[in-house]
Amino acid sequence: MTDPAPSAVADAPPENWVDTRAPAFARPFLRLARADRPIGTWLLLLPCWWSVALATDDWRYAGLLALFAVGAVVMRGAGCTYNDIVDRDIDAAVARTRSRPLPSGAVSLRAAWAFLAVQCLIGLAVLLALNAYAIWLGFASLALVAVYPFMKRITDWPQIVLGLAFNWGALMGWAAVHGSLAAAPLALYAGAVFWTIGYDTIYAHQDREDDAIAGVRSSALRLGPATYKWMWVFYGAALAGFAAAGALAGLGLLFWIGLAAAAAHLVRQIRRLDIDDPSLCLQLFRGNRDFGLILLAAIVAGQFV
Repeated sequence: MTDPAPSAVADAPPENWVDTRAPAFARPFLRLARADRPIGTWLLLLPCWWSVALATDDWRYAGLLALFAVGAVVMRGAGCTYNDIVDRDIDAAVARTRSRPLPSGAVSLRAAWAFLAVQCLIGLAVLLALNAYAIWLGFASLALVAVYPFMKRITDWPQIVLGLAFNWGALMGWAAVHGSLAAAPLALYAGAVFWTIGYDTIYAHQDREDDAIAGVRSSALRLGPATYKWMWVFYGAALAGFAAAGALAGLGLLFWIGLAAAAAHLVRQIRRLDIDDPSLCLQLFRGNRDFGLILLAAIVAGQFV
């Protein structure tokens, strides 16, 4: 038995596994955690994997990749749940988001809080499996996670706070290997923050008109047609950060070849961008998973060759 059409989330990919194969009782909670839209999990996970790969070429640390994968799934879900709790009134006023579980009534506020607690406990268990330095570093990210949903109410640049919070894994992977930080992961983190500002500005152009009506602020509204010019700045700064990280880590020639391929991917995004085409904006946003995988391959290749 399938859910009726109104219970599906408007911006989820058609025929996604949650809508077609998940048990009916679990679907509202899986949608709350964005399990029907895995791109966010990829964008949270990839900086963690970059950081581990940048930190070591020792395959004994491969288990960290699986650990970070579990952490990314539950903490992305927890972040989305918390964000939807805070933004439930705004989401109800925006066409693309009013079908989400909280504004649509598919999940009660009390149940959402309970679901958030369960996800956080799983995330805590993952964090406690790391070394002491990484544990405290992980706790330090909670302030950014807590304030992010409120930023769209007070600044035109919530994407900056999202970038700072969402890419904390670029520090965590290195810390989990070495029990410390260094210049290389800091450069990786800086590049990842600018990358997020870029791709989330593209994403925000989907909701420009509704956000203006609802009083929500974003870099998309702030920049408008100037977005095209600023995307070169955001993605250029991202690539500079990634290049600095590779140089500081002493990566080999194949890293630079891979970074060039990743750069070409971002250039293609900018050249294809049409801020007045919401479906294209979503497509380009999702394409950043491929960028992240290319960069990961470049870092791994640079370590071994």
